[in-house]
Amino acid sequence: MDHDRLNSPSTSMISLELLGHQLQFSQDPNSKHLGTTVWDASMVFAKFLEKNSRKGKFCRSKLKGKRVIELGAGCGVAGFGMALLGCDVVTTDQVEVLPLLMRNVERNTSRIMQMDPNSDSFGSIKVEELDWGNDDHIRAVHPPFDYIIGTDVVYTEHLLEPLLKTIFALSGPKTTVMMGYEIRSTSVHEQMLGMWKRNFEVKIIPQVKMDSKYQHPSIQLYVMGLKPVADSTESMTQTIGNGEDNSEVNKTDNCGNEIVREDSEPEVKLSRGKLSDWEARRLGSMAARLLRDVKIT
Repeated sequence: MDHDRLNSPSTSMISLELLGHQLQFSQDPNSKHLGTTVWDASMVFAKFLEKNSRKGKFCRSKLKGKRVIELGAGCGVAGFGMALLGCDVVTTDQVEVLPLLMRNVERNTSRIMQMDPNSDSFGSIKVEELDWGNDDHIRAVHPPFDYIIGTDVVYTEHLLEPLLKTIFALSGPKTTVMMGYEIRSTSVHEQMLGMWKRNFEVKIIPQVKMDSKYQHPSIQLYVMGLKPVADSTESMTQTIGNGEDNSEVNKTDNCGNEIVREDSEPEVKLSRGKLSDWEARRLGSMAARLLRDVKIT
């Protein structure tokens, strides 16, 4: 399976303004590990938190002091979104990714503290190794957690079962699971969503709730809670909102899931003049997807 690399091989640093801080994330798109690239779903996730940080479930007053674990953290973007809202975050990945992840955590934590050393709005963030399904690694991070987060952590079917087992092992009765995902394979997406719906109450974040710039029709965010033990019926997917007009959300199937064909790329709306970094990244994704089926002879 081809994986669209959204950055130029020469791009070693991604800058992201988040909750009043200019963060910088080192990456290495040329490495043999997918975890060393900043994937767009992590940026959509972090900017969603920023947009919803003033009121509702994701405001600072409700998240402050909550324990969060990030699975498959890669470069650490999503974890910083939670830490900036006052959460105590354990950001995890495989051992090969940890040096880059640690560098990003140390650099950005230092930048945040230098900018506002007396602020108590920043929680904490630390790095741990966690291979999915490894009981020793799971015990070492001291579950349960209030939130389990992850972005673009599933790209092939064989990862689904160990991911689910790890989420269960890290969860308590009131744990909230938040996932961000870019649809690249219809097959993997359908299997993943089916797994979520069998085990969790699943809500899909509508695009009107996301940052107006950092969103894309192929990138979805999910908020999930464990089903009650007595609930033997399969829950239907819902959308978040209190009666908002979700007309901007894309066409959905009968379960409320956005329909995105694997062989089609949704339209990207461009602003006039110079492309923003985000628009350039999305055009790069489109180009990569178009080119993967082109054979040069």
